[in-house]
Amino acid sequence: MTPPSSAPLDLSGCDREPIRTPGSIQPHGFLLTLSQEGKVLQASANLAHWIGVEAQAACGRPLAEVIGAAAEGLSQDLPGDKLGNRPLYLCTAAINERHFDVLGHVWDGLVLLEFEAALRAEPLDYRHLYPLLGDFLLKVNEKQSVESLAELAAHHVRMVSGFGRVMVYQFDRDGHGHVMAESKEDGYHSYMGQRFPASDIPSQARDLYALSRIRLIQDANYVPAPLVPPQNPVTGQRNDLSFAALRSVSPVHLQYMRNMGTLASMSVSLMVKGKLWGLISCHNETPCPLPFEKRTACEQLGQVLALCIESREDASELQFRLEVRRMMVAMLGNLTKGADVIDNMSGIFPELLRFARAGGVAIVAGDRVLTYGDTPDAAAIEDLVAWLELQGHGSEIYHTDALSQDYPGAAALRRNASGLLAMPISRLHKHYLLWFRPEVVHTIEWAGNPHEKEASGTASGSASDMASIPAPLTPRTSFATWREVIHGVSLPWHVAEIELTGEFRSALLGIALERAEQMAELAEELGRANKELEAFSYSVSHDLRAPLRHIVGFSDLLLESAGSEDTTMRQRFLTNIKESARLAGKLVDDLLSFSQMGRAALRPVEVDMSKLVASCIDKLAIEIGQRNVEWDIAPLPRITADPTFVHLAVQNLLSNAIKFSGQRDPAQIRIWSEQDAQETVFHIADNGAGFNMDYVHKLFGVFQRLHRMEDFQGTGIGLANVRRIVERHGGRAWADSVQGQGATFSFSIPRKLAL
Repeated sequence: MTPPSSAPLDLSGCDREPIRTPGSIQPHGFLLTLSQEGKVLQASANLAHWIGVEAQAACGRPLAEVIGAAAEGLSQDLPGDKLGNRPLYLCTAAINERHFDVLGHVWDGLVLLEFEAALRAEPLDYRHLYPLLGDFLLKVNEKQSVESLAELAAHHVRMVSGFGRVMVYQFDRDGHGHVMAESKEDGYHSYMGQRFPASDIPSQARDLYALSRIRLIQDANYVPAPLVPPQNPVTGQRNDLSFAALRSVSPVHLQYMRNMGTLASMSVSLMVKGKLWGLISCHNETPCPLPFEKRTACEQLGQVLALCIESREDASELQFRLEVRRMMVAMLGNLTKGADVIDNMSGIFPELLRFARAGGVAIVAGDRVLTYGDTPDAAAIEDLVAWLELQGHGSEIYHTDALSQDYPGAAALRRNASGLLAMPISRLHKHYLLWFRPEVVHTIEWAGNPHEKEASGTASGSASDMASIPAPLTPRTSFATWREVIHGVSLPWHVAEIELTGEFRSALLGIALERAEQMAELAEELGRANKELEAFSYSVSHDLRAPLRHIVGFSDLLLESAGSEDTTMRQRFLTNIKESARLAGKLVDDLLSFSQMGRAALRPVEVDMSKLVASCIDKLAIEIGQRNVEWDIAPLPRITADPTFVHLAVQNLLSNAIKFSGQRDPAQIRIWSEQDAQETVFHIADNGAGFNMDYVHKLFGVFQRLHRMEDFQGTGIGLANVRRIVERHGGRAWADSVQGQGATFSFSIPRKLAL
């Protein structure tokens, strides 16, 4: 094999290199592409080396003419509908006294057959791998942490593959790889705990790792074998070899391996939740062939490890979220106890600190700045909030663990505010809740300087000449430990903390909205109470003053007639005094009852309205006396309500019906109901005096009368009581009438009370 060229490699287009369409394969086997009918369309240029047939001569011929009798063992597996897009082991074939493991897959409009040289004549035998795989599966459940799982996997992959060093590393959010587990032979350099910079694996290579889960390079000094012809006859483009086991790799990567002292490597992708979480990276200092069955075993170990990582991370994530949510619920419970949300929040500062695992917390409400823990001073916090407003973060959560990268004034805040989580708590005002995390100075060990940019070759001439002529870059040559001290960075914010902070903000805005609604309801209630208070004042000055004036007047007349012998006159005076006192007492009782309606708590139960109406009619027997009253009562449903309050409301409405139909013979009173999914409506109609609908809006007001007291006595509080009782239940009350022909009073009770 001819060693690779020592000419410098140009890395300027490394990230755009066509790694999926390299146009060649690794030479430890050969490749044939077939049509769906089984005719050879392309062959790798090393075909003559392996089976004595020139690549150009093989093209256009049936497979059997190219590989001879070995084609018979493949005939049943070659139809494209039996193959997938990942290489499948088909058989171990003998061609010209050489043996090959044959892999097949369909991709890019072709059937691709790969023939890997094998040292045995027998088919693949997985039995010797079962003990190693079984031991791994038995021990997986004993390992609780992701690090211990990775260490177990690294050991078993090294035992299966025979590579000298196996590492498991995870990609961080910046793409750097952190080595969390390692298994190696004595004499191999250790990379445990170190980081490989993201630039070592360009983005297109990461995409290919996610697509094709395993990749083997047997010898970094190989000379690629190009495809003949170079274009895919179906597409007219270079062949897409993304899933081919023999796919040639980037010359840049081969030089990288040689610089690292590695001549054979294998990578197994760790896919967690559909994303490239990390790699199992295997290295060997000398070339290392690895048959398909061992590669498959390593790939399956990687899949099991990825599933275990996902399970452990999900469990850890769930536990963390439950704990944070538990704290959030407790905090929200405390925030509903007082009227001022801002003051309430300052009362739970310790809980807010634990919620975000922060070093300090601050509340900014207009000109007020309230702090707890280790925070910047008030002026610095106000400047920070002004910057947040200017950057448009007034309506969204802002978070960073490196504030100095965004905020110009962060250098002075580095000690206690390198990390910031900012939550606006008002859509209208400059109100913020801020959490601060302190700087965590730490040292990162890199496998070589991640910032190095080396130029190959030597240059002559002046310094200005050297600066003006760009030299081609080569892969980095140093993998010696390089330490970097990181400043101005805090512990990162957990994704659950950020998401639950969003929920916390929504809940706070909900509390504020509820308070606003409560204040609006209170204002409405106060307005109504003021009107009722005015009516109370009018009643005291008018309604209550009238019977008291009668009492005083008739008492004076009684005193003046003290010497008179006219007992009839004296009796009339005493009767008027008694009636006036009774009316005044009734007025006071009704006022007290109306006042209690707004204070007493509802105690809803199931109420049989038919029985309740019958009870009310019984109590009205004395008021009815000998009058002729015809009752028409339809079957009434059961409802959920406070029976005492509803009894009082119905009693008032029935008493009104009897009173205002007093001049009718017979008096006719009808009671019926209607019901839908939302409410039950009751109607009480009479054939009495009725009222003018122009004044219906006054009907349910306190001390509002639509008739003269001399015609129909009453205090004017009964219907106000009815309205208040019904509204306490969440219902409504109304009336309809034709003056002189009667009236219908209605009220509704919701099917489900909102208490």
